[in-house]
Amino acid sequence: MSLDADAIVDRRRLRRKLTFWRVSAIAIVLLAVVGAAIALVPGSRLLPAGAYIARIKVQGLIRNNQDRVEALDRLGKSRARAVIVHLDSPGGTTAGSEQLFHSLRALQAKKPMVVVVDGLAASGAYIAALSSEHIVAQDTSLVGSIGVLFQYPNFTDVLKTIGIKVEEIKSSPLKAAPNGFEPTSPEARAAIEAIVLDSYAWFKGLVKDRRQLDDAQLARVADGRVFTGRQAVGLKLVDALGNEKTALAWLEKEKKVPAGTPVRDYSLAPRFSELSFLHVAAWTFQAVGLSAVAQRIEEWGAVQAIERLNLDGLLALWHPAVSN
Repeated sequence: MSLDADAIVDRRRLRRKLTFWRVSAIAIVLLAVVGAAIALVPGSRLLPAGAYIARIKVQGLIRNNQDRVEALDRLGKSRARAVIVHLDSPGGTTAGSEQLFHSLRALQAKKPMVVVVDGLAASGAYIAALSSEHIVAQDTSLVGSIGVLFQYPNFTDVLKTIGIKVEEIKSSPLKAAPNGFEPTSPEARAAIEAIVLDSYAWFKGLVKDRRQLDDAQLARVADGRVFTGRQAVGLKLVDALGNEKTALAWLEKEKKVPAGTPVRDYSLAPRFSELSFLHVAAWTFQAVGLSAVAQRIEEWGAVQAIERLNLDGLLALWHPAVSN
């Protein structure tokens, strides 16, 4: 009887322990789900009731992103006294860059805004920078790359070598041309060139208007090259050299934003469904405090490489050759 009683007591203790750990596990999962939901909703961070300066970051490749548009719209309706936009991007699609430009222009109409180029604001990212009336860059930041790119691989020789011939039936000669499976015809090349030049003219017009350049000044900066921040000041592509402190000083002097107004991060988190698994891994490591690991994943360049495979349409993108 004593053994049976002891066994019953042990089973009850074990049951209580299991119940405790099950409840704890469920609570942890619920907290994780709630935390992830909050983190993935753009602009969902709890912000102070008083005045503050919103800090937003635009990094990586720029594509169409309706979540970002809605987050910026909410920011325009918030209590933020001003906005500092940190840019570090090689650009992206022309359509995505244009969308971001218009969203930031709408925000600029409601809040004083200044752009800070942390490392790179090239091509489509420079389009985004043009949304602000004041651009600050570090001495060695890279800006510019004013131009448009259309790239496609041509596998004609490879297919011929391995004995594969691609046949097609299409409604007209320029349908799905160029396609990479046959030599590019002069007509197809001319059609794509017309699109590139039209978008290039739009880009140059935007730079000329927003930076108040004459034709000679525009010609010096619109050949596709990038410039350091030091060079860009003299070329009127940026307004000042410095960092966030420089931007804050400008807001205080020119926009009468009170000194000492707190600066708070405002999230423009992308949609979870659009994140590559490497982005998810980096975000997860960042969330648990392993920022060094997250940074190493991003620095591999694999994330950017995967994203580039998903880009479609015309590109306003600067990307130097990858070195080992």
